[in-house]
Amino acid sequence: MMILNINGKDHDVDVDPDTPLLWVLRENVGLTGTKYGCGIAQCGACTVHVDGVATRSCSFTVSGAVGTKVVTIEGLAQNGALHKVQQAWIDNDVPQCGYCQSGQIMAAVELLNNNPKPTDADIDQQMTNICRCGTFQQIRAAIHAAAKA
Repeated sequence: MMILNINGKDHDVDVDPDTPLLWVLRENVGLTGTKYGCGIAQCGACTVHVDGVATRSCSFTVSGAVGTKVVTIEGLAQNGALHKVQQAWIDNDVPQCGYCQSGQIMAAVELLNNNPKPTDADIDQQMTNICRCGTFQQIRAAIHAAAKA
């Protein structure tokens, strides 16, 4: 049995310690906002924060998350108010199919936490998540909008 702190709440999980965090979030805790994409930590659809660091949860073992604070897309909004990045995503009509967007938003939040006023080059360098719909220009616009919020 392991205790995971996810979105500020402790959860008891009884899984193999080598289970990817993504599966525990989705199957054991019921938080399905984090998506499975490639399964090899390349696309970023599964991005969550582990102690504030954007982490590809498909390749991060659940045992590595014990004793940390995990935040998923469901944990960004506070007191009924969307996170400024979530609001910027809506205001800039970023999502198309939407599948990668929770991972994109989590990566963008980390970027802004570390660099509150990123340039286009900073965004291009840090946002390594893949969007099959090609919404990269809208993502960049939303990050700039969130930086100004």
